[in-house]
Amino acid sequence: MKAVVQERFGPPETLRFTDVEQPGIGPDDVLLRVHAAALNHYDWHVLRGDPYIARLGRVGLTRPKTRVGGVDAAGCVEAVGANVRTLRPGDEVYGFCSGAFAEYARAKADLLAVKPAKLSFEEAAAIPTAATTALRAIREVGRVKPGDRVLVNGASGGVGTYAVQIAAALEAEVTAVCSTRNLELVRSLGAARVVDYTARDFTDEPARYDVILDNIANHPLSRVRRALAARGTLVLNAGGTPGQVFGEVGPMLRLTMAKSFTRQRLTILLPKEDRRELLAIGELIEAGKLRTVVGRTYPLADVAQGLRLVESGHVRGKIVVTAS
Repeated sequence: MKAVVQERFGPPETLRFTDVEQPGIGPDDVLLRVHAAALNHYDWHVLRGDPYIARLGRVGLTRPKTRVGGVDAAGCVEAVGANVRTLRPGDEVYGFCSGAFAEYARAKADLLAVKPAKLSFEEAAAIPTAATTALRAIREVGRVKPGDRVLVNGASGGVGTYAVQIAAALEAEVTAVCSTRNLELVRSLGAARVVDYTARDFTDEPARYDVILDNIANHPLSRVRRALAARGTLVLNAGGTPGQVFGEVGPMLRLTMAKSFTRQRLTILLPKEDRRELLAIGELIEAGKLRTVVGRTYPLADVAQGLRLVESGHVRGKIVVTAS
């Protein structure tokens, strides 16, 4: 089968589109015929081996632990392991899937869900990491309720586009921060108010918010807290940037130290793979309260090109690659 292979850390040019063996499956696994896979910030962190501290964990110390990248996929079940009872060959599914940048990938059955019929494979592949992160940030960590004033910084990106919609579905008053070209997009997703960051800085304005979801972490913590209500909640989705040594550890330490001196709730969002969250997202989609924004689509062979765009930080919605 064809796959995008990474043998060492480095720029997108290190990736190779080549033939590899089809993955085998264990008793609790599913073999997935991949139709589409999403690109995430996590993917270029793995590509670069950045931040360095991540190499002590799942990324790999001197070289990538996994030759084939990608963690979000949608496709058809090709085969199932002996213990799998919830899925069968031919089912159209989406979810968390290691090695998604390939024609076939192995996934844990309990990390997949049946694809909503109204979604294309490209739309479904865009969901797992971004949409579940947004759901957790708004509903679980932010505890958003009707009437809350919610600000989403980085509102036009993958997590941001879902977060705006989820907060609006919870009847919050949503303010979206994005660039000029994306103002109408975030309005269409349910934002009651928009802030063009090229013209204004939301931390300089008098408005105070009950919940701030910061997907960019491009302001000092003290400035973001200034825009937060006295007992408001800051949810920091800090993934780090290329070249950082410690990535999320720095923001985590600053938040931890600041917690002792304020009544504000200061939290950092950690990655998680949860099928229950996938199912909750599916319910919102079926109810017509959530849609996917796919900004660009590339063929599987052009994963490197897509990762360059993700790394630039100027992504509109989700970037998706198609394998068939």
